[in-house]
Amino acid sequence: MTDDRNIELRKSGPLKGEIIPPPDKSISHRSMIFASVADGVSRIRNLLRAADTISTMNAMRALGIDIDDKGEEIMVAGKGLYGLKEPEDVIDCGNSGTTMRLLTGLLSGHPFLSVLTGDDSLRKRPMSRVISPMKDMGAEIHARGGDSFAPIVITGGGLRGMDYTSPVASAQVKSAILLAGLYVEGETTVREPHKSRDHTERMLTAIGADLSVEGLRVTIRGGARLGPMDISVPGDFSSAAFFMAAASMVGGSEVLIRNVGVNPTRTGLIDIMKRMGAGLKILNERDVSGEPVADILCSYTGLLNAVETGPEEVPAMIDEFPILAVLATQAHGTTRIRGARELRVKESDRIAVMTEELRKLGVEVKEYPDGMDINGPVRMKGAVVKSHGDHRVAMSLSIAALAAEGVTTIKGVSAVDISFPGFYRTLGELSQSL
Repeated sequence: MTDDRNIELRKSGPLKGEIIPPPDKSISHRSMIFASVADGVSRIRNLLRAADTISTMNAMRALGIDIDDKGEEIMVAGKGLYGLKEPEDVIDCGNSGTTMRLLTGLLSGHPFLSVLTGDDSLRKRPMSRVISPMKDMGAEIHARGGDSFAPIVITGGGLRGMDYTSPVASAQVKSAILLAGLYVEGETTVREPHKSRDHTERMLTAIGADLSVEGLRVTIRGGARLGPMDISVPGDFSSAAFFMAAASMVGGSEVLIRNVGVNPTRTGLIDIMKRMGAGLKILNERDVSGEPVADILCSYTGLLNAVETGPEEVPAMIDEFPILAVLATQAHGTTRIRGARELRVKESDRIAVMTEELRKLGVEVKEYPDGMDINGPVRMKGAVVKSHGDHRVAMSLSIAALAAEGVTTIKGVSAVDISFPGFYRTLGELSQSL
């Protein structure tokens, strides 16, 4: 039974069938932002309609962009690099860190006042990682906590290029700097310790930005005219990951996930699951709007082995660690996750939260500053667990419930609307249990 807050789930029989995951959230955000500063009307098909991406849509409308939502597609009437207008009110980014961080970069190039805020969770998430480089480039920015937390007050313009070495591999930080770099005379360079997702580089290049990539270094030259885009957004790998894990954990399962984005900067979980012994096959690989796309066949093998993950693997699977922790409960041995300190500043402290909630299900977990150890396999027992307002935690615990004896109650499942509004309907179709 479900309502706005809670859902009860029981141990599942085999998951069978085919699904198409919701559209990619990262690409949906970027397509609307980049189309807004392109010259001309862009056509975006299969855009994700979820709370986070609606925050970006509303933000761009507040900045004077006409976005016509036709259902199957949206039309964005871009006004060029300098066509945005000063917003009449504070821009509410909701729960979306992507919206806030990318707009901080974009608005730093505009000589008007704008204010970005968000919900209680977003106002606690660190923003200094984008504010600091924007100030170094010449933007005037003020924020709470010593310029660390939203609300963020921005008066931009007059930016200068720089060569920035990011202390973290973050696609949001990189994207914010590249967006600001569009407004610089000359070059702006971003260097990362590890490769983060590269949707921004692919999309900006496709619409005419003067951008080059060399290893872990990305350089953009400002002033290029951006042309309109015609894009079909692929399925979101991070949303598909929950069903990849479910099929690997529940005996007799076989699930085909169609139209999944398999950008190699996003699919670290595939490599890890294959090391664990999960049954994964990548089928029908193809290119859609400059992004690699495939179908993924996931089946139960009966034996999963523990793995160790290190810092170099984190950027390519930063959103999948909660579901990896659940998968580890059914693997033989001790799964060791390290180098994932970034998980502490997501929608929740995902290291602490997953440790706390998995223990309620009977899992032996040891917490570390940058990760956790999980001993398996475990015969989990149903319990009352909480999402902590984090959509990925809510969905991960829901998958755990499919392998737990008895009834598991997940509190706060409305959080899933942030990225996957149809999650429980899809789960019910595959398991025939909801």
